[in-house]
Amino acid sequence: MDSSGWFRLAGFLSIFAVMACAEIIWPARQAPLSRWLRWRTNLSMVVLGTLTGRVLLPATLVGVALMAEENGWGLLHHLSWPVWLAITLSLLWLDLVIYWQHRLFHRIPWLWRIHKMHHADSHIDVTTGLRFHPVEIAISLVVKAAAIIVAGAPAISVVIFEIALNGFSIFNHTNIRLPQRIDDALGRLIITQRLHRIHHSQYQNETDTNFGFSVSLWDRLFRSFKSRALQPDETLRVGQQAYPPTRQNNTVWRLLTMPLDNQVNDDTKSADGNATDDFRK
Repeated sequence: MDSSGWFRLAGFLSIFAVMACAEIIWPARQAPLSRWLRWRTNLSMVVLGTLTGRVLLPATLVGVALMAEENGWGLLHHLSWPVWLAITLSLLWLDLVIYWQHRLFHRIPWLWRIHKMHHADSHIDVTTGLRFHPVEIAISLVVKAAAIIVAGAPAISVVIFEIALNGFSIFNHTNIRLPQRIDDALGRLIITQRLHRIHHSQYQNETDTNFGFSVSLWDRLFRSFKSRALQPDETLRVGQQAYPPTRQNNTVWRLLTMPLDNQVNDDTKSADGNATDDFRK
């Protein structure tokens, strides 16, 4: 592992430890399953995702950025702009790409079949932010590599973005609840825990909102921001009805095979409680 890899790992472990302690001390919601059962499965997906990334892209995304720089690939390598501006624009560009990637994973049926494993978690905590199917990890790597090459993003911006992306994913999945005034104030800039739990709602018109992992800018700009759910945060129904909180639905094999299911989420409803015709399968 190169120095940037160790730096990213240190950042990930630090953020994970702080947020895990926070949700143990100040939990917002009670989990329907034991922490041990959920954590061992969710964290296993981290290992599988990491191995998938290493096989698919041994050079890592930083390596892609360095290769693009060496070959003069990407818009920013043909512009004489200050380094700080190139880094800032690269961060905004990569975050925008991830926003639309996430939105398309909800919009396109075969992508949703892969992504629904993340949403099938019956409880939202720090490990949910790491629970992604290896196929989704592979697709995301290809998308990010292409975005880096198109922009000519500097390697340092890729390191910053990867740390921020992982950090925000852990942060906004953490099982804590901020005071409402603070939550509303922060929500003008970033996606808070409460806002992201709306994204994990069992109602489709709530699930298809708040796609951002970090800033709330893109959701506001593209009209996918929702500040309040139909239910209060304390009783908001999260997860997928087709995958109730059982031991059988929380094994590594079950998570890996979820994209092969052809189940309908019968709890996908509109905000007034009436079933819609746009079921997810």
